[in-house]
Amino acid sequence: MNERPARADKHPNKPLNPTGLKRLHRTWRRQTNGRLALILDGVQNPFNLGTIARHAAAYKVERAWLVGSPDAFEHPRVRKTAMGTERFVNWSVVTTPDQALREAVEAGFRPVGIELTPSAVPLFALELHTDVALVVGHEERGLSRTSLDRCVAFAFAPQVGKVGSLNVAAATAISLYEARRQEWTAEERGAGPGA
Repeated sequence: MNERPARADKHPNKPLNPTGLKRLHRTWRRQTNGRLALILDGVQNPFNLGTIARHAAAYKVERAWLVGSPDAFEHPRVRKTAMGTERFVNWSVVTTPDQALREAVEAGFRPVGIELTPSAVPLFALELHTDVALVVGHEERGLSRTSLDRCVAFAFAPQVGKVGSLNVAAATAISLYEARRQEWTAEERGAGPGA
């Protein structure tokens, strides 16, 4: 038999081509209407800032506040890590966490701190699927006293390994995904779309 082997590009489990990738993302964008915001309360590491900016763009964060330096996104390491994605998010640079929280609440967002506190619950136990501003803190000190006083709830990502905490960029990515996951599965849980 002189059968030719199947071409690799006919394999059903190959990576999507650029057109397939655009179609996939468009399908998920159409299912995503919930309002999601982000407050970076003292995050300083350039790699963390760039990574968080990229995740914020990927998960369609509507508004984001950076408490800190007005030229943070000009840092070469931030720019390299973010790869230009910061332009897809409406960023405000403010000088205090109070200003960021006040503006978020005025815009209709409910501030939820991502922090290990005595009242914190697992991310999946909170309703995060709409009108939430996730508040993440400094790499070493966590959330400021202002954010601890003003957030309406606190959540954490449960961990079962030998490590007791996550990098702020990793915790932010998990939190953003959980907020969107809750929105995408709201009908399955009986909450209805956008509920």
